[in-house]
Amino acid sequence: MTDEGFALRKQGLAGAACLLLLFAVAAPSAQRDPEKQLQDVRGRIEELQRSIRRDTDRRDSLSAQLRDAEEKVRNARGRLGGVRKQLAGSDARLSRLTAERERTERDLREQRMALATQLRSAYMSGREEQIKLLLSQQDPAAFGRMLVYYSYLGRARAGKIAEIETAAKTLEQAVQQEAEEKERLAALEADSRKELSSVDSARTERGKAVRAINSQIRNNSDTIAKLKREAAALEKLVADLRQALRDLPPGAGQAFEKVRGRLAWPAGGRIVARFGQPRGGGLKWNGVMIEAGRGTEIRALYEGRIVYSDWLPGMGLLLIIDHGGYMSLYAHNEQLFKAVGDRVEGGEVVATVGDSGGRSQPGLYLEIRRGATPVDPIPWFRRPAP
Repeated sequence: MTDEGFALRKQGLAGAACLLLLFAVAAPSAQRDPEKQLQDVRGRIEELQRSIRRDTDRRDSLSAQLRDAEEKVRNARGRLGGVRKQLAGSDARLSRLTAERERTERDLREQRMALATQLRSAYMSGREEQIKLLLSQQDPAAFGRMLVYYSYLGRARAGKIAEIETAAKTLEQAVQQEAEEKERLAALEADSRKELSSVDSARTERGKAVRAINSQIRNNSDTIAKLKREAAALEKLVADLRQALRDLPPGAGQAFEKVRGRLAWPAGGRIVARFGQPRGGGLKWNGVMIEAGRGTEIRALYEGRIVYSDWLPGMGLLLIIDHGGYMSLYAHNEQLFKAVGDRVEGGEVVATVGDSGGRSQPGLYLEIRRGATPVDPIPWFRRPAP
């Protein structure tokens, strides 16, 4: 081999070594930790939520007032729900304690009656029954058996007395626990009344905010302009969420496509607006509006991950679930039970029906989106819309 060929070969080997070294350094970074990716995405979405709040505060003070008032309603409802759960638990515990006390009292009465019967029998036999037995018995073996019998009776009486003492102590404890639970129940009832008053106060404040917004709307063109602003805000949110989710691995998009026509409705109620129906000013409904009672549970359509859980102008308290290529949107909620990043299963309760976003009556607005494009939700369900 010539000197020139040897030099070329040496350069080639050095280049290959450099490439291998670069690949070895780059490979770990290519295999990013999925949990770290999720944390990054969650952070971006939470910053997006904060940004929306800042923009709302800066651009529309009345919308910000409505948001704050509706969140007060949400928080008060949440506290009231927590107190009511405690009330139900305390009431159930009080019922158990009362039943235990009554059972202990019954056992104690029965044991006292049994002991009284034994004592009456002993009294009728005379106080010196063993001496009388000795004098009246002629068979020593029978006398021994009778002594054993009387010793059994004596031990039985002593045991019965011990049982009565234990039952009396148990009864005393049960009475004390019952009294303590009654005090706790009374305190919880007072808390419940207080939280109910907070809900009423927050709803009054919300009503003022809604009236202030409505007073700004002087004609139909104002209403249409407001709807367009709100629609644009939702479209921007969806676009920003898709951008934030781009680094996550592919989800269950194909799996979601396969459940078309087999889903259960997220909440029962009558549909009052359907996909594609006109809203005025060239706008159309991108989903369905379901009229339902306040507080009705809302269930996730399908498994996925929460990618938005916050207030949005026009949508109120909004929850968005990413199903991998598809999203489901649930708006105008009264309470949200999930936070960004939470995994949910199909049929899991994620929110309750409300009238947030300035609606005049409670209901659920539902959208299904393939990517950024809204699709008609109705064909996805296994039974016709009501």
